[in-house]
Amino acid sequence: MKQRIITALVLTPIAVALILLAPTPLFAVVVGVAFLMALWEWTRLVGLESAGPRAAYVAGAASLLGLLWVFRDGDAWTFTIALGLAWWLVALAWLRHFSFAAAPTRGNRMLKLIAGWVVVVPAWVALLLIHRSEPLGHWWALFALALVWAADTFAYFAGSRFGRTKLAPRISPGKTIEGAWGALAGGALVAMAGGWLLGERGLALALLVGAGLVAIVFSIVGDLFESLLKRQANVKDSGALFPGHGGLLDRLDSVFAAIPVFAAGKAAIDLLLPA
Repeated sequence: MKQRIITALVLTPIAVALILLAPTPLFAVVVGVAFLMALWEWTRLVGLESAGPRAAYVAGAASLLGLLWVFRDGDAWTFTIALGLAWWLVALAWLRHFSFAAAPTRGNRMLKLIAGWVVVVPAWVALLLIHRSEPLGHWWALFALALVWAADTFAYFAGSRFGRTKLAPRISPGKTIEGAWGALAGGALVAMAGGWLLGERGLALALLVGAGLVAIVFSIVGDLFESLLKRQANVKDSGALFPGHGGLLDRLDSVFAAIPVFAAGKAAIDLLLPA
């Protein structure tokens, strides 16, 4: 716990400064590098051992990110986020079938490699869409990420203190239903406070909290899905980059699922209640 807290205290100010101060093109590069590093860890979880194929896979994803940046003002981003939303519904169904694609066959490995792209690329697009939005896009990006961070933190402490009922014992024995409720409660508090500070009132604030809660539900799905991959690969962490926290994928699994959901929810609110 001490190591986890120290690591968080070091990384959080750096992350907040990047989100608020970096122009979106620079933010896109830094986030892209981090997401691609997580994707590199993903290749290990799905059983791709050789460095050459792993590098080619990550390079292909990097090329796709670059292409999507070129077409950032068209419909490509909308389609990509929609693809991400569809994927997380599939992932939700996948979690109900623990043994699906568990065998280390070539076909299962290919399926999981395709899933890796569909996990990472829409999340990158969604986060940049929020960051470059007007007005206050940088602050909205921080809001979206703070929701996930708060949910993870409240889930940990609520689960540690009150956890009794296992949420998904075959996938992640440490996660509890009480921890999930803690994530939702903490996320709701952050959503209400953050939305108020960003000028949302009345129905807009209520809808924002609702969108935040849905995003938090999917953040839990993202966490569980990575746990499923780790369970099938028989590893504890995706990597060892952060002392006490594991690898980048361990830190970003919730973000990958929550951000496309929040971006879609925020866009729907803005259409329903234009400024």
